[in-house]
Amino acid sequence: MTSKRITLLNGHPAESSISKQIIETYAQAARGEGHEVRVLNIHDMDFDMDYGFGGYKNQKPLEPELEDFLEALEWSEHFVFAAPMWWGGLPAKLKGLIDRSFLPGRVFDTRVKPGTMPLPMLDGRTARVFLTSDTPGWVFRLFYKDALAWQIKGQILNFVGFKPARITRFAGASHPKPRQIEGWLKTVARLGAKAR
Repeated sequence: MTSKRITLLNGHPAESSISKQIIETYAQAARGEGHEVRVLNIHDMDFDMDYGFGGYKNQKPLEPELEDFLEALEWSEHFVFAAPMWWGGLPAKLKGLIDRSFLPGRVFDTRVKPGTMPLPMLDGRTARVFLTSDTPGWVFRLFYKDALAWQIKGQILNFVGFKPARITRFAGASHPKPRQIEGWLKTVARLGAKAR
């Protein structure tokens, strides 16, 4: 197996979380198989989460943490992030990271014919997302039409070039049993070792 360059992001805003355990487990397993790994924790990143403008003509200068994040994505061949699902979406700070850093000229190219889709600038890369929630997967799919999965895969990761982008869900995250977390982390370690 060829080694890969992997960027991992713990997208939980708290210093201690299941998301952080997931990222640490994945990183350890990937390093154990010779993959190059960079780990970022959103709780360590200091930036203004609010894009603050109605279009792309005016843009706030990117804080160093956002530049570091973009550089890590550009360096990577595989991007992994872990986050909880809160109120059917991503935590505000994680969504703010995307809003502020996923900009034209950095992750997608708008210099196309009018009426055509922008071109991805991070193509040739793959992604894995670990989502924790209290909502069981079947409820998420049946009643919520997989809205968050569609947003993450189709409207964010695929849009900028990460294909395939795969999602692994762990449900019952607010009050998990220790053996349940152990099982989740075994799954994570197996995927980390394969850089998948």
